[in-house]
Amino acid sequence: MSTHPLEELIHPRSIAVIGASTSGRGGGFLSPLVQQGFKGALYPVNPKYSEVLGLKAYARVRDIPGPVDYVISSIPAAGVLELIADCAEKGVKIIHLFTARFSETGRKDAAELEQEILRQAKKANIRLIGPNCLGLYYPAEGIAFNEGMPKESGAVGLASQSGQAVGEITGFASQRGIYFSKAISYGNAIDFNECDYLDYFAQDPETKLILMYIEGVRDGPRFLNSLRAAATVKPVVILKGGRGEAGTRATASHTASLAGSREIWNTVVNQAGAVTAGDTEELVDIALAFNFLPEIHRRNVGVVGGSGGSSVMAADLCEEAGLNVIPLPDVIRQELKKKGNAIWDWIGNPADFSISMGDESSAEEVTKLMAAHPDFDFLITFVSGPWRRDPESFSLEKHLERYSLNDVKNKPLVMVFQDRPRYSINADEMAEYDRIVEGMEAKFIQDGYPMYPNIKRAASAVSKMIGYYEKKG
Repeated sequence: MSTHPLEELIHPRSIAVIGASTSGRGGGFLSPLVQQGFKGALYPVNPKYSEVLGLKAYARVRDIPGPVDYVISSIPAAGVLELIADCAEKGVKIIHLFTARFSETGRKDAAELEQEILRQAKKANIRLIGPNCLGLYYPAEGIAFNEGMPKESGAVGLASQSGQAVGEITGFASQRGIYFSKAISYGNAIDFNECDYLDYFAQDPETKLILMYIEGVRDGPRFLNSLRAAATVKPVVILKGGRGEAGTRATASHTASLAGSREIWNTVVNQAGAVTAGDTEELVDIALAFNFLPEIHRRNVGVVGGSGGSSVMAADLCEEAGLNVIPLPDVIRQELKKKGNAIWDWIGNPADFSISMGDESSAEEVTKLMAAHPDFDFLITFVSGPWRRDPESFSLEKHLERYSLNDVKNKPLVMVFQDRPRYSINADEMAEYDRIVEGMEAKFIQDGYPMYPNIKRAASAVSKMIGYYEKKG
């Protein structure tokens, strides 16, 4: 059971949206809560309206008849001190300040107002998320800040200075079968900061993997201690914004954070036992490996499929990512020879099946033998959409039969989905092709396989995952 202060605060019985409206961001915070199915009481607060989205509206927080646990503020900065006084009177526990134009502006008066807000909140025993952030996404509780965010819960926790990054990461991840326990956009972090969110996720039983987007840290030594402690109990993957000169300038105006050099940052994160990502695409790629694969502690990979030049490039890309593309063990060739397989003395690793001349049983047999051999720690296999010249492949069921994986359950398996060239497909065939591809992807995700669009991304993501377990020991 979590004992972190955030645990009590993110299970509100009621939420008030200050500045709620029928349009714009005020309405935007209320609508996702309705859409997501928040089961507590919802209170729009705006003196201009008697009703918002079918809910009775109130002029001020103190006018609400029932208790209010959680407040979302989307009013201008000048009104926040008065809001805190109202919230103190009402017994509010936490305020999420979407409100911006504080220290990130670089203005002295705005920074002073930000600190005064923190002082008044502390006096009232009110905790703050933000300011200048989108706040909490907690699908199990029906809490979201954008319409259309997935309602499914998962085991990935995300803390991000950027709200836009939360939307992108959760959206891209859900398309690939990854769902979240909670995600928190925390902006300027004048109260709870990156260390608090990291500490929280480290002990949260609903979270098995921690993702972070960070532009700068408030307390370097504390962050290093928190990161090291978190990485000993569960994987932590961090994307750093503001790594270069231009990014550092952008960081200052976005969340008023101080960014450090790329080299120092990567060294610190690696020494702490965590994993670095270069962009949101790689962050999701690495999360995919941790989410779907068991722990892998060695780097010997068997590459299955591909043909000709793609097999050669696959070997190069795997080695460049730090994986070991070991020679095919001779015992596998001897087993193929014993079974009368024509390619027994030709096949290698990567297993190039263009030489099998369409004999799919050879590909299936080699795959099973590689999966059963102890020298291979995991497999990467190529799959692809239907061939226009093969009418049978335009049946989802028939096409899936070609990738029967029931006999490789004993080995971690990563999929690279190769898209077919579409220059010879007419509009009707393209629609059917897309339907089959979507069905294949859905089936493989349902069966728990991580899928990547190319071998370079697959190899890099799995290599970084293995690196975490190597460091952890």
